[in-house]
Amino acid sequence: MQEQYRPEEIESNVQLHWQEKRTFEVTEDESKEKYYCLSMLPYPSGRLHMGHVRNYTIGDVVARYQRMLGKNVLQPIGWDAFGLPAEGAAVKNNTAPAPWTYDNIEYMKNQLKMLGFGYDWSRELATCKPEYYRWEQQFFTQLYKKGLVYKKTSAVNWCPNDQTVLANEQVIDGCCWRCDTKVERKEIPQWFIKITDYAEELLNDLDKLDHWPDTVKTMQRNWIGRSEGVEITFDVENSDQKLTVYTTRPDTFMGVTYLAVAAGHPLAQQAAQGNAAITAFIDECRNTKVAEADMATMEKKGIATGINAIHPLTGEAVPVWVANFVLMEYGTGAVMAVPGHDQRDWEFASKYHLAIKPVILDAEGNAPDLSNAAHTEKGVLFNSGEFDGLDFPAAFNAIADSLAAKGVGERKVNYRLRDWGVSRQRYWGAPIPMVTLEDGTVLPTPEDQLPVILPEDVVMDGITSPIKADPEWAKTTVNGQPALRETDTFDTFMESSWYYARYTCAQYDKGMLDEKAANYWLPVDLYVGGIEHAIMHLLYFRFFHKLLRDAGMVTSDEPAKQLLCQGMVLADAFYYTGVNGERNWVSPVDAITERDEKGRIVKATDSAGHDLVYAGMSKMSKSKNNGIDPQVMVERYGADTVRLFMMFASPAEMTLEWQESGVEGANRFLKRVWKLVFEHTEKGAVAALDEAALSEDQKVLRRELHKTIAKVTDDIGRRQTFNTAIAAIMELMNRLTRAAQDTEQDRALMQEALIAVVRMLYPFTPHICFNMWQALGGEGDIDNAPWPVADEQAMVEDTRLVVVQVNGKVRGKITVPADANQDQVQARAAQEHLVAKYLEGVTIRKVIYVPGKLLNLVVG
Repeated sequence: MQEQYRPEEIESNVQLHWQEKRTFEVTEDESKEKYYCLSMLPYPSGRLHMGHVRNYTIGDVVARYQRMLGKNVLQPIGWDAFGLPAEGAAVKNNTAPAPWTYDNIEYMKNQLKMLGFGYDWSRELATCKPEYYRWEQQFFTQLYKKGLVYKKTSAVNWCPNDQTVLANEQVIDGCCWRCDTKVERKEIPQWFIKITDYAEELLNDLDKLDHWPDTVKTMQRNWIGRSEGVEITFDVENSDQKLTVYTTRPDTFMGVTYLAVAAGHPLAQQAAQGNAAITAFIDECRNTKVAEADMATMEKKGIATGINAIHPLTGEAVPVWVANFVLMEYGTGAVMAVPGHDQRDWEFASKYHLAIKPVILDAEGNAPDLSNAAHTEKGVLFNSGEFDGLDFPAAFNAIADSLAAKGVGERKVNYRLRDWGVSRQRYWGAPIPMVTLEDGTVLPTPEDQLPVILPEDVVMDGITSPIKADPEWAKTTVNGQPALRETDTFDTFMESSWYYARYTCAQYDKGMLDEKAANYWLPVDLYVGGIEHAIMHLLYFRFFHKLLRDAGMVTSDEPAKQLLCQGMVLADAFYYTGVNGERNWVSPVDAITERDEKGRIVKATDSAGHDLVYAGMSKMSKSKNNGIDPQVMVERYGADTVRLFMMFASPAEMTLEWQESGVEGANRFLKRVWKLVFEHTEKGAVAALDEAALSEDQKVLRRELHKTIAKVTDDIGRRQTFNTAIAAIMELMNRLTRAAQDTEQDRALMQEALIAVVRMLYPFTPHICFNMWQALGGEGDIDNAPWPVADEQAMVEDTRLVVVQVNGKVRGKITVPADANQDQVQARAAQEHLVAKYLEGVTIRKVIYVPGKLLNLVVG
């Protein structure tokens, strides 16, 4: 063992050893308990960022720990390789998405290896490879045959200049991100998967996920949005048409004063015929961005259709309006408006001078004041005819029953969740495996034509998808008839919804999954990823698992037992103001700072002499130029130091503040451990520890060692508080550096302690521990070593340290047997010379004894 800790030498050698030995490759083994540890797969953007490093370090720590417990541990890795960013980068760099993606994968793969993550690289997959996406294409055709896939016309963002569909993120302030043309809403046919068929199960099964964060489960419950209500049918004046609405508040039904329909509703289209004002308003709605987040804050606008509906219980005429806050994609495309008891309806009615009728009494039993806002609380009905005096449950049931009796109302459970639109009009994605015959018949791509391979040697113009621009690509033949392939590609959530299952049999070529392997490894035991994926990815992830189960490929109901959502990584942000008032962000690596005695930044400059404004800690991002390159940190301090800091600086689920001073501290700690191991091993062989012959001081040190083992085991295994586990190891190391090394027993105890410390540190800092384990004479490679087990007997305290006071002032500390009584403790205290001198010539008037802790002698 060399005297100096040189991570650059150690880490490359250990990583080469792992690669040559295939240390982390695993196969199914029914004789061992399995553990499947998975971190969300990265997008190959080109470089790892600190968020990646944190995510994958957490997963690697758990995987290595579980491996030391003797489990058969699977920890795979792959690449979420399709998606829009590759297209933008390809256009910018005058290349195609495929070579850009594959180059990035190779670069990032080397970065992952540099950090020492223990992946089974034999299972590596890239979602852009045909051998991966062919199976989701096949599965999609099966779902179509089961009636779980359909095509319908749906609204998209359309750039009339570029003649292309834009993703929501490509629409900036209502305009195209490329040419700044105002974006329109356009109806085009798109493919959907019926996730709504699984809404109830997706909702109910959240109760099975005991080890998922409550915040994630709440977000999913809200997104699924189960509600119980009544679907009500209105007749339309002078027409055979009907207008249907859904409401969760039938108790307010007698307060309906208008109906609002979406711009795409048949009644709106009818009203627009020959009416320029309505036509113009519908066109305006069509070109309005309709993300739900925008709906809540945008100005509510409408126009009267001139059409009236008939209230089914009162027979009164109810005006129908077209409103921009009603969407055809949600519910029936029409809503009943009760402005007295719904704030949005109140705002609209107030703006357009429509009737506002109260039908719910306030808490004092009076008619509510509606002059400034709607009264939205539930309560007792009035102004509602035969239903007056009923509270909410009674009114709900009575009005629902009355509507049902008239054949115009039906109780219904609805969901906020909408079917999953999987069509994307961009190029870099898996082709949707559907074809259209010359007569318009739509069919799934025949099995013998799968996979439908996406051509990779293409030229990107930044506007039109190459497979849409090339009419020859779409041409095929089905059953001897000419046909056209679908030129839309899958939403990339498709690939990331089932990759976890494919990892169990990544090389399997006879089907989507090898069922034996899949059911050995699944469900995932721990899934690690950011909270930003709480809704969309994790909901599709759960949905896809249920689809796989119902296809007979897996037997479990949920894909992952436990979910750990790691916090963001923050860093200092600095900027200086340019000549035009713009903010020029400066990397914290390039900032020269002065701090006060509390470590707060009081002044900052850069190498060019700019006075910098300190903007505080914020999430690492390109926009603020405060991302820290992991590779630079590894080259400066070593991968083990970066990993240790990542796990020590903050609890895993909390935000982590990147401080290079903290990284330096982690590096100093590893150097201290290395130095102690070096000094210990330089002294030569060590005799066996004689536990029966330990001195009191040695017993105390050994007790601390085994208490630390017990705490670290609990912190990593049960609590997953990795920072407190490291803190406990650091505290033990402080004790060990001060421990006596005078006798063979001292050295034997140090050997036991260091062997344990190295194993406890191994999941966090595997490279340095690999070497120290060898130097200490550990058996085999530490990668195959067992986790240390706390000796219960060693943790039993057979002595107590008692503080002795005289008249409330501490005069000494004594060690007594754990079972000593008060008289024995008092007699022992009297023998302590620092105590005895305060007892000479005085009378002990009172004795206060806290067993095993404190003895206070009151004298006078």
